[in-house]
Amino acid sequence: MKAIVVIDEAAGTAGMTLAERPEPKAAPNDVVIQVHASGFTPGELTWPGTWTDRLGRDRTPSIPGHEVAGVVSALGYGTRGLSVGQRVFGLADWTRDGTLAEYVAVEARNLAPLPGDIDYTVGASLPISGLTAWQGLFVHGRFQAGQSVLVHGSAGGVGSMVTQLAREAGAYVIGTGRAADRQTALNFGAQEFVDLDNDSLEDVGGVDLVFDAIGGDIGKRSVGLVRAGGMLVTIAGPPEVQPAEGLAVDFVVEADRAQLGEVVQRVRDGRLRTNIGQIATLDDAVAAFNPTERIKGKTIIRVRP
Repeated sequence: MKAIVVIDEAAGTAGMTLAERPEPKAAPNDVVIQVHASGFTPGELTWPGTWTDRLGRDRTPSIPGHEVAGVVSALGYGTRGLSVGQRVFGLADWTRDGTLAEYVAVEARNLAPLPGDIDYTVGASLPISGLTAWQGLFVHGRFQAGQSVLVHGSAGGVGSMVTQLAREAGAYVIGTGRAADRQTALNFGAQEFVDLDNDSLEDVGGVDLVFDAIGGDIGKRSVGLVRAGGMLVTIAGPPEVQPAEGLAVDFVVEADRAQLGEVVQRVRDGRLRTNIGQIATLDDAVAAFNPTERIKGKTIIRVRP
């Protein structure tokens, strides 16, 4: 099969190549998916699981990509809940070859049915951003209707999902980002916008929940914005300090079939929009992941026409 492979962490996306790789086999409780569309997060090239297996053994050259939408083509021994020919989407395992390929093997529990009226490219754009937003707000952030939410990077793939889910759930949403991101953030539902290059973040005042996808100095400064009893939830690494009267937590997104179903249902009925910046073919994937200018939104690879 054709696949995108990487062999050198230091080279980043520039080290990607299109190659021929063996088709995967379905282990117990696995399914093999004929990939129709794949999502990729550049940051995964810094994750240990991209380069080693669960036992820490080198597994290069590896196939990156963890978001997938496609059709089940084979079932492993003991696999239940899915069937051959079924449309599915979800998250591939962190420590096995990924989804930038014509086929991928995935644990069945990491997948959910993809409704027939949802395009594969849309399905592949949802798992990481949708699940991260859902878990950050409702699982780790313990969001309640009527609270205020500050969303860092509100025009990005994850931030735009957080903004939309929070607004739908009854939040007052303040987005942040670059000046050029203002209108995009407002279009996704932010009621205010803070230009992190030119506005004072501290002028925001106290909020009930901060969702931080940026980290660094922005994450540190955000600790002081959390109201008593509030939360700072981050995906940018463990927080260095805790709010004076609140709590700061970091988390790594986990696959969850029920939550995937919640997210895709909101897409179907128009309550949630994806943030796709460009769609490219597998043959053009290397160029798509090394653009000459900034692409707003997520890049999705359509593996099959």
